[in-house]
Amino acid sequence: MREFIISAEAFCDMDPAYMQQQHVNLMGAVYALSDDEYQENTPNCLDPKTFYDRLRKGEMPRTSQVSVEQARASFEEIVRSGKDVLHISFSSALSGTCQSCTIAANDVMERYPDSKVLVVDSLSASMGHGLLVEYALRLKAAGKTIEETAALVTQNRLKFCHYFTVDDLNHLHRGGRVSKVSAVVGGMLGIKPILNVNEEGKLIPFAKVRGRKQSLLALVENMKKKYHNDLDLPVFISHGDAPEDANFVADQVREHFGIQDIRIGTIGPVIGAHAGPGTVALFFIGKDRSI
Repeated sequence: MREFIISAEAFCDMDPAYMQQQHVNLMGAVYALSDDEYQENTPNCLDPKTFYDRLRKGEMPRTSQVSVEQARASFEEIVRSGKDVLHISFSSALSGTCQSCTIAANDVMERYPDSKVLVVDSLSASMGHGLLVEYALRLKAAGKTIEETAALVTQNRLKFCHYFTVDDLNHLHRGGRVSKVSAVVGGMLGIKPILNVNEEGKLIPFAKVRGRKQSLLALVENMKKKYHNDLDLPVFISHGDAPEDANFVADQVREHFGIQDIRIGTIGPVIGAHAGPGTVALFFIGKDRSI
């Protein structure tokens, strides 16, 4: 039985050093600010503080999905080393990246008939996607085969709950999530949306609160309704250059649930381009994703 490598896009927002330590293959997407192009998980990548500061100054980011050619090259390099690939991809409802990776996987398996390149649609985003990668790593460490790991990740992916809030509605407006009127009026009134990633892997606004603190507390209140950690996984929190707010949410989770295994990470440029500075997201294992 061939060894297999777990693979994902860099915009799962996991710590690159930890991913390297765990031998996870990361594919970075290209993004641009003004006339400058960058790529995640390469030396040509802006540090998060610089990226978010440029957004705050009004620069408009652009992102692109991982291409078939990029995914094919990444998979082929692993297969040629004698290993198989389990790629856990960003939600297909939010990007064409999963489709690109599926096409590339089929191309590589056709060229290397003895290889396995399996692609699982995470139906997840940011560190919710990353938490699914963490789950796959633990399954692999427990001795599961590539097929068993892929099956369990697919079977349990809708237990991976995502709750987001953003500080500036204008970024959601540019992504088509809220109207221009809602963005302007909401900004004037201090309205903050609460969003989740639903069963189809789509990012959906489902509630509004007034004020930043209330929006952060709302993340934890929704966790109270759903938390059911039958997979024994940590809680993840990601943020768009808002470490104090992320730590506030972590403290609330500790207080209400007694959970100590909480990991905080920064939302990278590809997700941050759409969510904006000040985004805070909470990820945990729950009963399901229904509202």
